[in-house]
Amino acid sequence: MPDSNDLGERSIEAALSTLSAALGSTGVGWMIIGGIAVIARGVRRMTTDVDAVVRGDAIDAETLVAILAKHQIVPRIERAIEFAQANLVLLLRHESSGIDLDVSFAWTNFEIEAIAAREIVKYGRVVAPMARTEDLIIFKAMAGRPRDVEDASSLLLLHREVDLTRVRRHLHDLATLADEPELERGLESIIARAQSAQRR
Repeated sequence: MPDSNDLGERSIEAALSTLSAALGSTGVGWMIIGGIAVIARGVRRMTTDVDAVVRGDAIDAETLVAILAKHQIVPRIERAIEFAQANLVLLLRHESSGIDLDVSFAWTNFEIEAIAAREIVKYGRVVAPMARTEDLIIFKAMAGRPRDVEDASSLLLLHREVDLTRVRRHLHDLATLADEPELERGLESIIARAQSAQRR
């Protein structure tokens, strides 16, 4: 009898596969970000949901909800479309697996560039377009939560070929756009943490 970890992994893969098929059917640029992409890049950690981003200039929330519903992916909150219009993220659930899915709408130049540069990566038995390592680090530095800081540091530790000049440039532009200069300090803390671990 499979253990709970196996069942959880199968549920994640089922949700990822279904979301990939659904988003692929839109013809719109998109990619997987978050924990799934981090794990696919070699970081050992757990995740219980799936995060994706789509080009916000290519599809609206109402249209996307209708398409996803055909694949048994439905809103997990009331007034999900209104929430997405205000917060640029659809909060969804894959009905058959019960896995939560967050689909964000990309509008910044960085996000559009990142989607254009996405790479096809394997997670378990599923292949899907995912953010490059550099772009994942930028997304994580922008989020800035403890889990995100740990993920970004782990990615830097595993992928020493990352172009830090590019990462810093994009983070500077995003921090300026958001008027949040502390994001750059957060990135430098992440880099210092990874460099310290490399020296051990």
